[in-house]
Amino acid sequence: MSPGSPSHIARPVDHVQVTHRSRIGRRRVLYPTGAAALCLLTALSALPAAAQPDEARSDKAGRAAGPAVRPPATPAEARTAAYLESARNDPGRLRDFFRKLPKGGDLHNHLSGAVTTEYLIELAAQDGLCIEKKTMTAVQPPCKDGARPAADARTDEAFHEELVRAWSMEDFPQGESGHDHFFAAFGKFGEVTWRHPGKLLAEVAEHAAQQNQSYLETMATPASEGAKKLAEEVGWDPDPARMHRKLLAGGKLDRLVAQAREEADRTGAEFRTEARCDTAHPRRACRLPVRWISQVSRGSSPERVFTQIALGLRLAERDPRFVAVNLVQPEDGESALRNYRLQMRMLNYLGKQYPKAHITLHAGELWPGLVKPEDLSFHIGEAVNVAKAERIGHGVDLVHENNWQKLARTMARRETAVEVPLTSNAQILGVKGDDHPFNTYRAYGVPVVLSTDDPGISRTDISHEYQYASTTYRLGYPELKDLARASLEYAFLPGRSLWRGNPTRDGYRPTSACAKERLGSGSPGGACGRLLADSPKAAAQWRLESAAATFERTHVGKH
Repeated sequence: MSPGSPSHIARPVDHVQVTHRSRIGRRRVLYPTGAAALCLLTALSALPAAAQPDEARSDKAGRAAGPAVRPPATPAEARTAAYLESARNDPGRLRDFFRKLPKGGDLHNHLSGAVTTEYLIELAAQDGLCIEKKTMTAVQPPCKDGARPAADARTDEAFHEELVRAWSMEDFPQGESGHDHFFAAFGKFGEVTWRHPGKLLAEVAEHAAQQNQSYLETMATPASEGAKKLAEEVGWDPDPARMHRKLLAGGKLDRLVAQAREEADRTGAEFRTEARCDTAHPRRACRLPVRWISQVSRGSSPERVFTQIALGLRLAERDPRFVAVNLVQPEDGESALRNYRLQMRMLNYLGKQYPKAHITLHAGELWPGLVKPEDLSFHIGEAVNVAKAERIGHGVDLVHENNWQKLARTMARRETAVEVPLTSNAQILGVKGDDHPFNTYRAYGVPVVLSTDDPGISRTDISHEYQYASTTYRLGYPELKDLARASLEYAFLPGRSLWRGNPTRDGYRPTSACAKERLGSGSPGGACGRLLADSPKAAAQWRLESAAATFERTHVGKH
């Protein structure tokens, strides 16, 4: 989908308003950014014994399942790699390098959490909203019981800073865990975000383009109120076939799909106005391809979860602007834990009914101390083996899963990618550096893509994610280039890939149609040209190669 017709974003009550005392404790988890991050990094230690290459070498079929054997670096890649190493001790040059680095797509992004806090405050002021003094929650006017107009934040610096702390992870209050503060933020600014989905998308897409990203998959909740009402009307039936038939009866689910598509049309119109797409001076956001992933509120009742999954999958098959479903809200919530296996079975059944739609799941966003040990042992495995998820979000508790080595080999064989938002994992779970399974996944040949999650709340961006990954895990330019390639290879873009086979295992080698072409140079003809014309995925990948070639030329002789 082009950003010209994005989807509606629901009131965040369907995203994450859960606020509870985390069992992870009360410690504050502040994630360093910029130069401060460089000062806090320690040398990378060896992987756990279970993740060493001899353990990760092959799958049951005997095929290599470890890290890819990358083709030798080209002279341009080698020069760029040398430049990066020369800039390691210069924070300004390093930040500039990573901002300009072509990064492909962001595949794990929640729209309501991706917008800057400052922009949300300004929208609240424009809408005449009030801010409750005790909770710092945006509410509708009139301002009573001590509530202040949000517009006061335009002139009252202390009030503005207080809102920023309440609505983001910047210097959040003592005595509150990162986990609790993060998830509570959505409910505090929820009255702002549901009103202007097109404006939110324009801001997020513009920022992504400024960070030299070329594709975005973002999450929102389509037809939220309609799905809630339909679920209540139908009620719960433990037989998935009967439950599905009840939703379909009389065209009820199709009317919900139509409602979601109408919302997308309205959001698209707002986006185009905000981004000035139909003027002589359009913003960069207008050129950024965007697809929508439908959020499902995993903390809701079984009937509502089932209805939202069915809606999201049916929508993805009926409207190319939508591509997949994902379960959101805290994975450690009481209802989410109790119904986890049930929800995986729902996805298994409904995924078979809508085979053209995609499934990506938050799974393994857990850590010891946050949940009971038994809850750490099966979430990723169920998502991969029961729900048949094509991608996993977070996947932080991998090594606590039952027979995790076999699970990692399965993910590598199926090319089940892991969406890794390093800042989010550090802020919410306190997991970073060698505690994070980033290197373990890569050692087993599991595709890894860097993502932002909720960069507005986290006060970060995709450039920082690449910089942190490079510095923490000693990744050179060729590895960073392949991470960017992976973000498009495992995106839910339609069409054939530019790359042959399993590029995570075999390296990024062009498919036969483009094998004789110079990657990223001009507009190829013949079989390669036909591939790019017929495949949005291959076309996006070719554009990334073009951007990388330009980027590499700018670093010739600069080190």
